Amino acid sequence: MTATISPDQVERIVWNQHHDPFEVLGPHQAEQDGKIVWVVRVYQPKADAVWIVFPEQREELQMQSTHHPHFFEATLTTANLPNYQLRIKEGEHERVSYDPYAFQSPWLTDLDIHLFGEGNHHRIYEKLGAHPAELNDVKGVYFAVWAPSARNVSVLGDFNQWDGRQHQMSKRTNGVWELFIPGAGVGAHYKYEVKNWEGHIYEKSDPYGFYQEPRPKTASIVADLTTYTWNDSEWMEERRHVDPLTKPISVYEVHLGSWMHAATSEPARLPNGETEPVVVVSELKPDTRFLTYRELAAKLIPYVKELGFTHLELLPVAEHPFDGSWGYQVTGYYAPTSRFGSPQDFMYFVDECHKHGIGVLVDWVPGHFPKDGHGLAFFDGTHLYEHGDPRNGEHKEWGTLVFNYGRNEVRNFLVANALFWFDKYHIDGIRVDAVASMLYLDYLRPDGEWIANQYGGRENIEAADFLRQTNHVIFSYFPGVLSIAEESTDWPMVSWPTYVGGLGFNLKWNMGWMHDMLDYFHMDPWFRQFHQNNLTFSMMYHHSENFMLALSHDEIVHGKSSIVGKMPGDEWQKQANVRCLFTYMFTHPGKKTIFMSMELGQWNEWNVWADLEWHLLQHESHQQLKRFFIALHQLYRSEPALYSWDFGGQGGFEWIDCSDNRHSVVSFIRWSKNHEEFAIVVCNFTPQPHSHYRVGVPFLGFYKEIFNSDVREFGGSNMGNLGGKWTEEWAYQNRPYSIDLCLPPLGVLVLKLDKEKTQAALQAAGAES
Repeated sequence: MTATISPDQVERIVWNQHHDPFEVLGPHQAEQDGKIVWVVRVYQPKADAVWIVFPEQREELQMQSTHHPHFFEATLTTANLPNYQLRIKEGEHERVSYDPYAFQSPWLTDLDIHLFGEGNHHRIYEKLGAHPAELNDVKGVYFAVWAPSARNVSVLGDFNQWDGRQHQMSKRTNGVWELFIPGAGVGAHYKYEVKNWEGHIYEKSDPYGFYQEPRPKTASIVADLTTYTWNDSEWMEERRHVDPLTKPISVYEVHLGSWMHAATSEPARLPNGETEPVVVVSELKPDTRFLTYRELAAKLIPYVKELGFTHLELLPVAEHPFDGSWGYQVTGYYAPTSRFGSPQDFMYFVDECHKHGIGVLVDWVPGHFPKDGHGLAFFDGTHLYEHGDPRNGEHKEWGTLVFNYGRNEVRNFLVANALFWFDKYHIDGIRVDAVASMLYLDYLRPDGEWIANQYGGRENIEAADFLRQTNHVIFSYFPGVLSIAEESTDWPMVSWPTYVGGLGFNLKWNMGWMHDMLDYFHMDPWFRQFHQNNLTFSMMYHHSENFMLALSHDEIVHGKSSIVGKMPGDEWQKQANVRCLFTYMFTHPGKKTIFMSMELGQWNEWNVWADLEWHLLQHESHQQLKRFFIALHQLYRSEPALYSWDFGGQGGFEWIDCSDNRHSVVSFIRWSKNHEEFAIVVCNFTPQPHSHYRVGVPFLGFYKEIFNSDVREFGGSNMGNLGGKWTEEWAYQNRPYSIDLCLPPLGVLVLKLDKEKTQAALQAAGAES
């Protein structure tokens, strides 16, 4: 048989140097002796012989090697080429498979490539990555990856013995490489072999991969995200019509890998009875494993529901190689970590949260990524996802790289990733980590090691535009969700809408309040009289943003001590200070976030390789603190005055007296929307109780004591006001009436006008007169 191809073309395939192997391999029409024939070419680098098999006709034709012992060719005189397979003989073994180069995939359209190049393909994750598909009645997996500067890209996998010569991809415009591999399926392990123009080879996980092997392995796994049946349609529909900023939001921040562990001798089981893979916590704890997503659903959700939290915030669940990063050095942005199970298991976890009325927030890390060889770094042999210049492309202090937000495809990768978690996993919000590191070009960089923007300033304009685009797109598709910024500077309008020039978040962590509070409570109470402004300063700027008050994981690591450990005094005073702090937090305007372990009164700092100190609950003082948090949430969620008017000016908050620094006492009113309801809050931040402490109030009547952080049930001294106090016609603190209170030591009182009791007393008094 006469060869229909030149040796040079064969060599380019053999040495994996062809940008479009479809030009050589697979079926091609040709003219021979004045007739149109089909020429089929195959490169099988381990084959001794190859036959074309026609299953329906029950015929086969042996192919001939051409220019190379493993390059085969056959000519077919049929006018219409039927669906064919290849029978491949490799030594003593034979296998039958379809020819991947017989499938010209229409999966990625010109419109997809155009939108991706613009940075506006909001669901690019449905095109790039690995997707189970069926072409010409043949099942397989469609692979696509963006690597514009690569010379060649191949798919490696357990379906081809990790041999990059077998499945060479074809390059489309805009640097996207694609290939449909028949016979591959869900569960297949794979990577991309990326070769640059110097011949260097990089084995990369799929940037858009939906699933990865548990660390330390790094291969991606083909997953089908359409197989899970959701049961939260009512939750999702109701969410669309609710303004979350007028609802109670109390977030339990949790690191799933260190909340609770289990024994490796007791592996988890799936609903069908199969044993789930065991993932060991660390080499130092070989007998301890992580809980799975399904086990966490069974244990974490009831626990959080009992405490009264409205939301769970998960430290990053996107795949990451190093446990010590807490999840903040991500390599698999589209893959929930396999430490705890499969993507469907994570869907089940979110579904169960919604079933029990718990929202799910996920920490999202678009600010930087690690340098791991299988990740995004130097992806196609060039600085693709990151800046090339380390002065704006590297965080040296963190050992990570910075995304190039000015590159459309990189921005598209991130914007679509934020949408992906809402779309595929039904999450209710994101908390964007380290926003300040994105917004400032000189963040953690000394002079001379950063590059100014085009106006000579230090603001990262491209990052700000990226954040605006992300938030605009999120709220366009998913109204009613949360987008929370961890932003530690005075960058203006972080939580303002994009149409007025804001960054578009709807909440911002109040880092200033956190620092002021922890500094204040760390002091001996006697010195607090000189630092009253720590308590009051937050209300000077509260109206400028939609703030969330957060006491997060960052405050109880790296030698900072636990929340209880920060407090002065003996054990009783420490616990009382904790109750005082959190009651003030929950009555102060703003939504709330606290990190796991704080509700237990854990003495040690958080340790990512250990679970919480659950044994503490055998002690009464820690049980009392847990009961305190349950009662505090019952108060918070039952009183609209404490949550419905957190934002929109200072109408929902009114100082009664913030100047009594001699006693370290503050008092204020919280109003609900339209002033329909209100609560009086009085805080004593010293261990000295105060009897006959007068507080001005706006209306006549009986003020019921609806919460007291010092009651015996919580471990307090049980000082209080016998259920409440009647007002006296004694104008005080610019109010027409006042009440005479007993303030407990290191305690907070919350009082509410009892309208029914007041009305009954007034009617009785009128009848007597």
